[in-house]
Amino acid sequence: CYLIVSLVLGFPIMAMEIAIGRRAARASIQSWHALGKGGGAIGILTALITLITLPYYCVIGGWVIKYALIFVSGAGLSAAESGFFSGFIGQTAQPVIFQAVFIAAAAAVVLFGVKNGIEKANKVLMPILVVLAVVLAVYSLLAKGAAAGAIYYLRPDFSKFRFETILAATGQMFYSLSLSSGIIVTYGAYLERSADIERSVKQVELFDIGIAFLSGLTIICALFAFSGGEEAAVSAGTGLMFETMPAVFAAMPFGQAAGALFFVLVLFAALTSAISMMEVNTANIIGIFGIKRSAAAGIMAAVLFVLGIPSALGYSVWSGVRPFGHSILDFMDIVGNSVITPVAALLSCVYIGWVVGPSTISDEIARSSVFKRRRSFEFTIKYAAPIFIGGILLGAAMGI
Repeated sequence: CYLIVSLVLGFPIMAMEIAIGRRAARASIQSWHALGKGGGAIGILTALITLITLPYYCVIGGWVIKYALIFVSGAGLSAAESGFFSGFIGQTAQPVIFQAVFIAAAAAVVLFGVKNGIEKANKVLMPILVVLAVVLAVYSLLAKGAAAGAIYYLRPDFSKFRFETILAATGQMFYSLSLSSGIIVTYGAYLERSADIERSVKQVELFDIGIAFLSGLTIICALFAFSGGEEAAVSAGTGLMFETMPAVFAAMPFGQAAGALFFVLVLFAALTSAISMMEVNTANIIGIFGIKRSAAAGIMAAVLFVLGIPSALGYSVWSGVRPFGHSILDFMDIVGNSVITPVAALLSCVYIGWVVGPSTISDEIARSSVFKRRRSFEFTIKYAAPIFIGGILLGAAMGI
């Protein structure tokens, strides 16, 4: 399901958002506003998504820093002890402190702008991330018992197919490709006029799916090789990374080194995502209020820190606050990724397809290269994407 929605919906929506940004060459809200009446509202909605998702994401990023430091320092076995994770997130000070450190690291890169900050950081972080992903995947695959994990990972089990499967796959697609959150529009604004948008989107999708595939293969194969691959462990959610995986590393040869590589890999991936999300509203603040980047980045860092505190304390002093039965962090994740993001995507496609006209976007894409998928792009944006996304939202609302 993830592969299908990534290829069918991911390409046209990403191409659309890059073209919107490049066409206006402004921050995301202003780029949407430049399309005409009503566009600015969609721009505000997509920018709002990062203000919902990034604060709790920085909390998780802080957890990753904690675990990366533990494993790199040689004390990784302590993280495998029962109750370590719940004890850590159940504290008041540490989760907030590590959240602040993660925000500061992302803000430091955003402070220097796209070319001197984000671009230079990604030129270093991305190759390292790819190498680490490949190394860990090979290491997991060569372990005794890993073959069973690979089979479990790659062979579909249609008896477990549910409507929620499609909903989860679509939400993951939007999140992993950074769609409908202002990120792609923002980066599109920095794209050179001569860049081939169609080719760029293909490359992004290829690397995104590739890294996702390797990450899943690494984790599932390691689980089967070193902890039996029990169903409860495979579907442990957040606990899979912070409870199950440390136990797996403790059981494997050279587990200390493998754990260090794993959490450094996750940290690099988390930082690059956080930097992208932070850039969205940093650029919006600069574009709307005309202030310096340093001030805008500082404002964003402060806002993220304050908004992230409820999620950071949601397992300690605010553990009794459970909106609709979820922890604060999980609730924000559901609202941001499973509700508002698909709604923003639906409105975006309807607006481009039926108000602005998809040919406006197609013409922008075709300015720098031959747009080979023009017909399928316009059909998907105008008809297929709204029907599919609308159907998913309707099904979720009806509890199918």
